[in-house]
Amino acid sequence: MRLFAAAISMETNTFSPLPSSLDSFSFLRPGEHPQDAPRSAPLWVARRRAAAESFTLIEGSCFAAQPAGVTNRRDYEFMRDEILSQLEAALPVDGVLLDLHGAMVAHGYEDVEGDILERVRALVGPKCVIGVELDPHCHLTVKRVELADIIVLYKEYPHTDVVDRAEDLLNIVLQALQGKIKPVMSLYDCRQIQIYPTTLPLMRSVVDRIKAMEGRDGVLSISIGHGFSHGDVPELSSRILVVMDGDKAKGDALATKIGEEFVSMRGKTAPPSYSVDDGIEAAVKFESAPVVIADTADNAGGGAPSDNTTILRRLIQRQIESAAVGPVWDAVAVRLCFEAGEGTQLSLRIGGKIGPASGAPIDAIVTVVGLKRDCWQSSPFGQSKLGDCAAVRIGGVEVVLNSIRNQAFGLELFRNVGIDPLARKILVVKSTNHFMAGYGAIAKKVIYVESDGLFGGDYRKYPYTRVKRPIWPLDDEATPSLIL
Repeated sequence: MRLFAAAISMETNTFSPLPSSLDSFSFLRPGEHPQDAPRSAPLWVARRRAAAESFTLIEGSCFAAQPAGVTNRRDYEFMRDEILSQLEAALPVDGVLLDLHGAMVAHGYEDVEGDILERVRALVGPKCVIGVELDPHCHLTVKRVELADIIVLYKEYPHTDVVDRAEDLLNIVLQALQGKIKPVMSLYDCRQIQIYPTTLPLMRSVVDRIKAMEGRDGVLSISIGHGFSHGDVPELSSRILVVMDGDKAKGDALATKIGEEFVSMRGKTAPPSYSVDDGIEAAVKFESAPVVIADTADNAGGGAPSDNTTILRRLIQRQIESAAVGPVWDAVAVRLCFEAGEGTQLSLRIGGKIGPASGAPIDAIVTVVGLKRDCWQSSPFGQSKLGDCAAVRIGGVEVVLNSIRNQAFGLELFRNVGIDPLARKILVVKSTNHFMAGYGAIAKKVIYVESDGLFGGDYRKYPYTRVKRPIWPLDDEATPSLIL
């Protein structure tokens, strides 16, 4: 039995001013994949299990990038064609494992993953079993579901179960190849745009229930496609995907039941959101520490620049003490801090560089309090690069500046540069919910703040032109339905 595995992972914010190219992607080619870290979970899991389960794994290239704007056509086609040529050289294969984020957009390709699957299917033929792992913040298009045999999404947000879901995917693919099961998929469109953190009770209970259903009564997998809210493409929407063993009618009924439950949850799954000043005030008044303020709208993990200055400016203006903010993406400021040296005071311009949603830059006399090269932080995806980092102090506020754009994941973000997050009253992290994997255990209180960054939660403010209408909350009336 021969399996081929490869990856292209990118989440595209079509409203982002940050273009994406091949230089935006980190990539590993065959022979370069590390043994000790799952840079691509399906490939890594298959490699670990190949010998024991008597199949041969052919490893293809794996490309991954930070969320940003649309990828240029030439570079997308280069990455796609490299993987396709590797697959063609590996033929014949019995199965294909693809690690695809699911929300990538390139110039000329609104459904990148659908394009890849179409070309893979043309190469391998109808009998080959194609299994795909997707991020829940994906566009679960009809084309993808029709072309793949099995699609499995992570269930958790933050995404702490990437490897577990890759194990599920491989299990189903192998059982299908052995003739033990016959996967069939059902897809329900909820016609809504919404955020679904699984760290909150409502979504926690849903995920726990669907996990309990899997492996029973013919249910192979249930996935909740959250949708990627800032990807303006025709099939943007929350969708429910059920994979059954042979019984399509039963899968249709289950997908519809879960989908109707999600429709009834409109407006109920997002955490309460504060204005900037109300969020700061609530943090100051809270008696215990640390209080974590999430700057959800300036999340690099959603394609925002991560250089918005609005919350930082208000902390400085209000003369807040014992506060730390990070990461603020500003490679120029980082370089100047390294040239000045630790302990030095200098006049520094911080943030506000990419566009109007970044806010105005902050000009201040700062003290450089920490410097470190080649920093990383722990994340659900392994070690996540921050680049060179500098910590500066402005009054009672410390700011972590990073040279590689990234969101806040782990406590190392602050500890790298000598800031103890447990010793600060307020921690402002630029992240929507992934920060909870690292900060949830230490936070005495979490406050979600809606700044004026690019990744805001009021979707009615964004100029959608491509998404199919009507859809809630852009429209009051939006009719859900089983679509496949």
